[in-house]
Amino acid sequence: MSGLVDQRAGTGAGGRVRPPAWAVLLVVCAGQFLVVLDVSVVNVALPSMRTDLGMGQTGQQWVVNAYALTFAGFLLLGGRAADLFGRKRVFLTGLGLFTLASLAGGLARDPWMLITARAVQGLGSAVLAPTTLSILTTSFPEGPERTRAIGTWTAVGAGGGAAGGLIGGVLTDYLSWRWVLLVNVPIGAVVLAGAVWYLTESRGSAGRRLDVPGAVLVTGGVAALAYGIAESESHSWSSAYSALPLAAGAVLLAVFVAVEARTAQPLMPLRLFRIRSVSAANTVLLASGSAMFATWYFLSLYMQNVLRYSPVQAGVAFLPHTAAIVVGSKLAPRLMSRVDARLVGGAGGVMAAAGLAWQSHLGVHSGYVTTIALPGALTMLGAGLLMTPIAAAATSGVAMSEQGVVSGLLNTSRQLGGALGLTILATAAVDRTTSRAAAGESAARALTSGYSLAFLLGAAFIGAGSVLIALLPKPAPRPAAAPAGERPAAKSLR
Repeated sequence: MSGLVDQRAGTGAGGRVRPPAWAVLLVVCAGQFLVVLDVSVVNVALPSMRTDLGMGQTGQQWVVNAYALTFAGFLLLGGRAADLFGRKRVFLTGLGLFTLASLAGGLARDPWMLITARAVQGLGSAVLAPTTLSILTTSFPEGPERTRAIGTWTAVGAGGGAAGGLIGGVLTDYLSWRWVLLVNVPIGAVVLAGAVWYLTESRGSAGRRLDVPGAVLVTGGVAALAYGIAESESHSWSSAYSALPLAAGAVLLAVFVAVEARTAQPLMPLRLFRIRSVSAANTVLLASGSAMFATWYFLSLYMQNVLRYSPVQAGVAFLPHTAAIVVGSKLAPRLMSRVDARLVGGAGGVMAAAGLAWQSHLGVHSGYVTTIALPGALTMLGAGLLMTPIAAAATSGVAMSEQGVVSGLLNTSRQLGGALGLTILATAAVDRTTSRAAAGESAARALTSGYSLAFLLGAAFIGAGSVLIALLPKPAPRPAAAPAGERPAAKSLR
């Protein structure tokens, strides 16, 4: 984490010396890395899990869905819990749950044990993910300092998602599928120790209580929506397997809104949506995130099913993508200090859309550099430039006491957008593949045609998100310099 200066930021309550900013950033980003890594690292290991534990197709699907449902369902609750009960306490709780569940999953002897462990992992991630961002936004003052911290947080999170395929492939091929889960245990223990030592406790307004009815309604509603979206991958949208959960989720969320409008201390204060930066940033994230989640998925399938890459080869092939998104995420704060953040985000969106459109020109015998590396790097560079302005905008103008719930909302929008986008693109790809196969094309050509369509649709989604960036409010003027003789409270990021 070059560029971070090891210096104290002053003293906190009771004269306690505040921890160095680099240490807070390191601990928080490590927690975010684990959460994002675990979304993708398991995918490569699924065939080995299925063989070793004797799982059927449904059991294999639930290894993924159990994590995704609890993760999506509890994000808002996790964000609000951090505001009410203390961000450090909730960070430790979420990371502890995640680490113990990883241990249980790695030692599982039956499918139900693995699926249960994955569900608890998702719960721990839902508590941990919004807390990482709320700790950052309450530890660094709004402005360039916070923007640089968010840029690093975005880069690390994006790197975790990109590295998942490589790490999962290496661990599965050279050790065992169990190590894609067990590797979290020593890392989680080190991060827990760092959090105990370096993080300081902070929370929102004292005396507030958790809105239990709201928590139950939103958790059930979001989980039902996520389940319905997941089921639509193997059933039609009109099937009872998909339609009933989707309808139930919509009803629960409608009741949630009605309850929140009448509750004195709501889980999700509806007035937050009147803050233009919050509503616009979440709308952009919902649109653009729907394509980014699918990029890794379809490119991995193309490399393994058409080009016949091994899991490790596919993971290594993603390295330019990883480097590009880290570069974009770290470059964004520098550009945002010089030009309008909306221009940075919009340019990033256009680059990502162009990269996906380029990616769609794939073939059965395409070369790596021009079909995978270069268009993928362009897409991910744009994604890095796009995500940092969105995260910074979503948390600007929000009271410190509500940073957690806003962070939870941001993660929920990203999760649901990704799940919905993946389902839509996967359905379109399967339909195209089936029709081409029925017309007599070879399996490889039919698959390639389906993947090509998915990338084109993804480019359209990213393009729509780029247009929506215009909804973001104009950034506030930078504050005037401090008078001579006065030092800022925290000046630790360069």
